[in-house]
Amino acid sequence: MLPNTLRSHIEENIPQKIQRSVNLSGGSINEAVKLLLDDGTEIFLKWNSGKYQEMFEVEQKGLETLRNADCGFLIPNIFASGTTPDNQYTWLLLEYVDQGRSDGPFFDYFGARLAQLHSNTAGEYGLAYDNFIGRLPQKNSKIANWNEFFVTNRLEPQLSQAINSGLLDYQVGENFERLFSRLDDLIPNSPPSLLHGDLWSGNFLAAKNGDPVLIDPAVYYGHREIELAFTKLFGGFSSNFYKSYNEQWPLEPGFEDRVAIFNLYPLLVHVNLFGRAYTSQVISIINNF
Repeated sequence: MLPNTLRSHIEENIPQKIQRSVNLSGGSINEAVKLLLDDGTEIFLKWNSGKYQEMFEVEQKGLETLRNADCGFLIPNIFASGTTPDNQYTWLLLEYVDQGRSDGPFFDYFGARLAQLHSNTAGEYGLAYDNFIGRLPQKNSKIANWNEFFVTNRLEPQLSQAINSGLLDYQVGENFERLFSRLDDLIPNSPPSLLHGDLWSGNFLAAKNGDPVLIDPAVYYGHREIELAFTKLFGGFSSNFYKSYNEQWPLEPGFEDRVAIFNLYPLLVHVNLFGRAYTSQVISIINNF
């Protein structure tokens, strides 16, 4: 339900009054509703505690980065954002996307456009600013070597948090160290690619016209295989998606063998966000290496 104090504050920042709000489901981090304004306009509102103001600020930057990239995806327009005067809520208003069906040629388009997004490159891995993965900080310090970036900015921060909070044993960290020493032999070189950064089935939509829409990014320039690996972690992407991607930019041989390594990052994130339910997957993967 939209809190009254938040509703009043938002109405001060938009040209129309809110006629009604419709609760939306699907998110595990933020609250969300669809707002119907007096002139019939529909907009999407998400909000959280005021302490997450920076999280929404960098989400805006991420959406703008995707909008400015050569990719062909639909990216929702940003209308307004802010924090209530009492700092109780921080919020973000976005274009509301009427959803269509993700069948027919949808995943063909999706795969080809993701390859196009990944063709946007940079001189180093990382980004000019840090952002968030879910509600967890994500370091983006620029590094020229992918495996160093992967260890320093992705695996080590999440692993340390999980061990320090007691969710993983210290011995698991020793197993990670052994994997770190082998990464140069296991992961092929790939230029820094612009990534959505949090690409699972909950972070894309099909628009009414069939175009794929990207939402909730955690963007950075990284190894493109980490994005493709994450799409396999929870499913929701058809075989046509991967076929279409490979037609545009073939993956290096052995990709399927590297999926588990790349997915250690989102799995550690899920351990730190949601607890021990994901620890067995982490331990199983790391024990194999």
